[in-house]
Amino acid sequence: MATMADNFDRRRRPDDRPTRPWWKIALVTVPVLVVAGSAIGYLSNSGFSNGWYVPLKKPSFQPPGWAFGVVWTILYTFMGIALALILSRPASKQRTLALALFGGQLLLNWAWSPTFFGAGFIDGGFLLILGMDVLVTALIIAAWPLSRVAALLLVPYLAWLCLATTLNYETGKLNPGADRAPLGITGG
Repeated sequence: MATMADNFDRRRRPDDRPTRPWWKIALVTVPVLVVAGSAIGYLSNSGFSNGWYVPLKKPSFQPPGWAFGVVWTILYTFMGIALALILSRPASKQRTLALALFGGQLLLNWAWSPTFFGAGFIDGGFLLILGMDVLVTALIIAAWPLSRVAALLLVPYLAWLCLATTLNYETGKLNPGADRAPLGITGG
């Protein structure tokens, strides 16, 4: 049974059809990413319950605290679907590249909250998120030939990362001396 995602990606060679239904893979990838991302955020005391973070000055354009949980749940869901679409494609160098980029950005993603919120390293978080920006951009480009839907599902994630990158940087600028391991990047 063809799905909308399969139909959108239909202009492929006959030998490039999904090897298994993407939605069956998504039944695993989506909950794993949502639960893992939520757990890492919780364990690193991310957000407005963090005693180090709460007193910091925030950029004027920062979204309200409740928005972060909602947005990250949606983004991890999109990431899980994108990963499932990529995994459903036949093995190839392009698929291997996309999976490596996905894994790399995910490791940086999961390291950011413990670095920024858990350790209070504003500059370290900034470097991690810059790495995510680069890897997610490369991932979107690498995913496009495999699944346009997967690539498009990652665009909101990149947009949110760009906002988060700016928030991270501005938080450092607004709070000199708050970084527990300053590298001289944001001024924190």
